[in-house]
Amino acid sequence: MDRVSDLEFFTRLVRQGSLAALARELGVTPPAVTARLAQLEKRLGVRLLNRTTRRLSVTHEGEIYLATGARLLEELEALEQAVSSSRGTPKGLLRVNATFGFGRRHIAPAIVEFARRYPEVEVQLELTDRSVNLADKAFDIGIWFGTVPDSRMVARKLVSNRRLLCASPGYLARAGVPQVPRDLQSHACIVLRESDAAYGTWYLTRGSKHETVKVRGPLSTNDGETGVLWALAGYGILMRSEWDIHAQVRDGRLVPVLTDWTLPVADVFAVYPERANLSAKVSAFIDFLSEWFQRDAAWADRR
Repeated sequence: MDRVSDLEFFTRLVRQGSLAALARELGVTPPAVTARLAQLEKRLGVRLLNRTTRRLSVTHEGEIYLATGARLLEELEALEQAVSSSRGTPKGLLRVNATFGFGRRHIAPAIVEFARRYPEVEVQLELTDRSVNLADKAFDIGIWFGTVPDSRMVARKLVSNRRLLCASPGYLARAGVPQVPRDLQSHACIVLRESDAAYGTWYLTRGSKHETVKVRGPLSTNDGETGVLWALAGYGILMRSEWDIHAQVRDGRLVPVLTDWTLPVADVFAVYPERANLSAKVSAFIDFLSEWFQRDAAWADRR
């Protein structure tokens, strides 16, 4: 047996949880699976599994083999898929989901150029107030921010993006500049409710130190553009992604505060359901967006 098939065999065995279950999946007898495992352990010179009559447990050496092997199999699959998809011509319907603000500002203009480059692809862009379940809505690609909690999704980072705390010069002259996170509790804060995260709770980190601050203010909204408008008008401190306020910060209309603290990550990812189903049109669009943001993401100039 070749080494790649050995990796696949062991990965499937651990996933199934028993020799008998894998034997049923492969359509062979349990002794054949036992012999195959023994052959593999003999070749490696280590025990990979502890076996009892009731269950299997992975040894330390087995954990190393499994973790590294799964990554190598994934990379091999990605390599083969990239080579395979490169032979195809991008065409057909491509359904894309993005949030309203980012979608209007960045994804819609990118699609104009993508459509010129790939005229055989029909693009449907649907904008929503938050990320949606791609499989339920039959989207090919979603544009998501921050961490990707669903392990069934494959994510490719398109561009770096920070969250910042900022306010207008007029507000800071009137209310003062916060020096530590707890100072935010005495400030008017413009709270955005764009996800199911705890409403009005901000998380700040500096090195190994973490601060959780409950903030409030006279104005709150579920729309990011409205929040930026209110911050520019001097109504308080706003937490907002750098892609949205880069120009205002550059021009001095908004001033970052507590810059020695970091906020939860908001990097931009292209997300799709399964690597194995990566078609030429999906692959072309993701590659195109990566190229687009490397060239045109003004807020990422410093990285």
